[in-house]
Amino acid sequence: MTSLLRPALTLLIALSLITGLAYPLLTTGIAQLVFPAQASGSLIERDGKPVGSLLIGQGFSDPKYFWSRPSATSPMPYNAQASGGSNLGPLNPALMDAVKGRIDALHAADPGNTATIPADLVYSSASGLDPHISIAAAKYQANRIARARNLPIARVDQLIAEQSETPLLGFLGEPRVNVLALNLALDAAH
Repeated sequence: MTSLLRPALTLLIALSLITGLAYPLLTTGIAQLVFPAQASGSLIERDGKPVGSLLIGQGFSDPKYFWSRPSATSPMPYNAQASGGSNLGPLNPALMDAVKGRIDALHAADPGNTATIPADLVYSSASGLDPHISIAAAKYQANRIARARNLPIARVDQLIAEQSETPLLGFLGEPRVNVLALNLALDAAH
């Protein structure tokens, strides 16, 4: 029995050190060298304090800010520990009620806006933490923000254009804008 136990324990300890210690330290070290900002969470700081991450969505409800895509995390919105979709199907009444509530909130915040509401303002992403909205979703909100901040609509449109990101490699995905970065640019412009 001892002749079987000793090699098994040796292999367990060796593989634990390799896969549990050496490999994570090596990959983290390489990531810190090659992609230091991303490896540290892509944190954005203001006055030396972190205000958020470019990788995780945040909720904004003040009319003077762009609103993020809805979060599906529960029980607390934008909770990275609970990442995941709502798993509600398109015919589920709970999904329809949630979408109707989001549409009503958008209309209440900007009653004069009769434009079609972009889908990403009423449906959450698969992770529930998407930090981006479409350019159409940003433009849908531009008039409300211009009025709330007493800014010319052209200035708000300019900020949207400046903060817009192109698809990865020029063809993967859609043009988008990071909501946190756009709202920080709004604060800096105001």
